[in-house]
Amino acid sequence: MLSTGVACAINDCNAIIDCMASITIRNLEEATKRKLKIRAAIHGRSMEQEAREILKNALRQKPRTGADLVKAIRQRFAPLGGVELEPFPREPIRDPDWLKDWK
Repeated sequence: MLSTGVACAINDCNAIIDCMASITIRNLEEATKRKLKIRAAIHGRSMEQEAREILKNALRQKPRTGADLVKAIRQRFAPLGGVELEPFPREPIRDPDWLKDWK
């Protein structure tokens, strides 16, 4: 169990991180920087604010899963009559043959 002093310190640290988080992006391609600058100007924002908005919107989206890919493939092939594939048989993973020489 954490002592009260430790719990408060952790809570204070989290509050600081939540309020003051920042990142530095190094080695940004010149073309990407130019596009960000143009996009920011179009929206009447600084480049920094535009980058925040891009990140916020991108992270708001629901992450894609493998099921989404399966659904997309089925939708693409449905007009052509669909496709049914047999599952690939799985075997236990064996040690490579060269490993026998090491033992």
